[in-house]
Amino acid sequence: MEKQVYANGVYEILQLGKENLYELAEFVVRENYKHHAGVANSEELEKEITKVYNEELSYSGNSYIYVVRNAEGKLIGSIRVFKWDKDKPLPIEKIFGINPLQSIHSESIYEYWHVGRFAIDSFSGTPTLTLFKQLMVYAVYPIVCDDNSYMIAETDSKLLRVMNALGIHTRQLGDSLDYLASETVPICSSKEDIMPFYNHYNRLVNAC
Repeated sequence: MEKQVYANGVYEILQLGKENLYELAEFVVRENYKHHAGVANSEELEKEITKVYNEELSYSGNSYIYVVRNAEGKLIGSIRVFKWDKDKPLPIEKIFGINPLQSIHSESIYEYWHVGRFAIDSFSGTPTLTLFKQLMVYAVYPIVCDDNSYMIAETDSKLLRVMNALGIHTRQLGDSLDYLASETVPICSSKEDIMPFYNHYNRLVNAC
């Protein structure tokens, strides 16, 4: 089930339900390959889509997924945040071998929110930077509500520069590597690191 959280007459932002996870996986994988690798064979794409779908299904109990649909209902943007249970393997562990309990804080008072599955259709006709700001406001909202929360993410190196320029301060947790067809960097941010961005851009949405 989809729940509308924002609309402006041109597009709407919705909180996505579990039943739409395959659509999310397909969109994220295809957009990543389109932007970073060009054409991929169908077998490779389907394998990656299934992998992403199964991973998101395993996190769905603690996740919030936000998508952007245009006036025709086409998916043109996405982002996902989930609260780590400190047990289930994180993407940052699977890809980089990094455990936040060892790399950031081991104390039980700290909570970790993984932000991922960010993708935007750059040919949608909607400014990608505006969509990114809006989607990120929704994604970081649980983090800014808790003094002891951290954002963790694996971020495209170009997007990381945009994040930093917009006021999201980040700490790199390890070396970059190639993932989903782009150079990807493991990062974390505390609430204090995120607040400059959030305070400046939360006006772009009407839910926070």
